[in-house]
This record gives sequence, C-alpha cells and structure tokens, in this order.
Amino acid sequence: MTFALTADTPDQSFRLALTPQSALDVGSAVFHGVELAPGAAVPSDGDPRIDKALPGFMFTCGPDHIRHPVPIEGAADGRRYPLHGSLSSSPARDILIEEDEGELVCEGRVAVALAHGGAADLARRWRVDRGTGHITLEDVVTNRGETSWPPFGMYHINFGTGLFDENTRLTGAMLPGGSLPWRFDEGDMKIFCVPAAETAKHGWAEIAIGPIAALGGRSVQIRFRTDTLPYLQVWRNQSPGCAVLGIEPVSHRLAPREELIAAGDAPDFAPGESVGYGLAFEVR
Repeated sequence: MTFALTADTPDQSFRLALTPQSALDVGSAVFHGVELAPGAAVPSDGDPRIDKALPGFMFTCGPDHIRHPVPIEGAADGRRYPLHGSLSSSPARDILIEEDEGELVCEGRVAVALAHGGAADLARRWRVDRGTGHITLEDVVTNRGETSWPPFGMYHINFGTGLFDENTRLTGAMLPGGSLPWRFDEGDMKIFCVPAAETAKHGWAEIAIGPIAALGGRSVQIRFRTDTLPYLQVWRNQSPGCAVLGIEPVSHRLAPREELIAAGDAPDFAPGESVGYGLAFEVR
C-alpha cells in the first residue's frame, strides 16, 4: 500500500508514492511522466532492512546512526549499529491525509526502536502546493527513551543517472566553483561531503541538478535546513549494473562516529528533547 502526493495541471505534473512500511519515505517519483527514482540501478549493500527502500527516490537515515555499521558504544557483545541507522525499516502509523484543489498534506508518526536500546518518535509531515509544484517535508525526532543519545540524520535523494547527459550539472553555492558536472571526478564510484551552512540563505541551502533533457530541460531544485543539516554529501555509482547519483543533506561531516562524538560534533539530547529537520524540492 502507498499514499500518493499528486498534481496534474498544464504546468505541474507529478506523482510521489509514499511508502508507509518504510517511514513514509518516497518510492516512485514521476514528474512530467518521467521516473526519477533509480529502481534496480541502485546497488544493494546486503542489508535486507533497507533493500525495499533503496530503489526509491528518497529514504531517511538515523536517528541513532548514519552511514556504515560501527560498534555500539559500550556493547560487550559486539553489536553494531545497522547500515544507515534504525529508521528506514520502521513503519508509519496514524497516517492522515488532508487535501483540497490547491494543497495536499500527509502526516504520520513512526516509532523507532534504536540499536543501542533507546526509543525515538518521528513526526513526519509532507505538504504539496499543487499550483507551484513546491513539495516540503517537515520532520521532528523526539527522544522517547530513558537515556540520552546523539541524534544523527541524513536524507538520501537518489536519481537514476540514465536520465542525465553531458549538459547535466550540479549547481549550488556550497560546491567547489559553484557547479560540477554530474559525473564529477574519475572512476566509477565517488563521494564527497561539503559544509552547506556557510553559504546558506536565511537558514536554507539549495542545490539543483539539471538540465534534464527527459524533463524538457527542467532541473530539480532541492533545499534543506542547515541548522540541523549543515552538510551536503553527494555520491555517484556507475559501477557495472549501477547508475545512481545521491544528493544527501546530512547532519554531520564525513568522519567516523567515534571521532564526531569525541570532537563534540554529536552531543547527546535528553529524554523528551526533540530535533527538527526540513527539506523542500520541485521541478522547474
């Protein structure tokens, strides 16, 4: 079962399929008749929890961990944080949809059992302006457990690179020189992570990818709050059988978890405390 965010006018045409079995993340993302999600072109890391989310347009890392598995602090039995944290395999509940001719809102809550034994709650709200095509996501993560722990967050927005050509570029003030070809650097697989807060405007950073010929030369514009997502990570994989590029607003620089905590870059938050994140995107 999915819940769809849709618009169908001469200027705006899209359908986003929200997946309640995976935290109301985005599966299929069709704009102007073109599927942006990578589907089978994204590689599996061998973790069955998130294999169902990987082919989609957006999935969420956290709130207890991001990136690749590492040992859980203080766990004598060798337990490790799972790939990309505990959120994406958690189902949404209390889903509510409200809509009229101009706007559609979808809300839900996600209870997350954390790998280190804590508990969290995600309150998620999608909002669509059907007239402008502007899509926003508001997330609030609350510590529902009895101990403090450091929150982490990352949003994977994945594109199938079969849509791109030599004219397609990444453009954003946080990028070196302000713009890069989509197939940046040499080799089949590359990743980088850069600060985004310093170049943000009014607390939001923006990156665009385009023009995309299949979308009639349009670009995808992505914006994100930099008070809690102060970095942008970008990766691409053109290994045999793969064709994916990820735009990834993230809470922490690309460094080992233990280094981030030791440096004071990942402070705990207490039971009952909350942290909010925000994204917005549109095709224009």
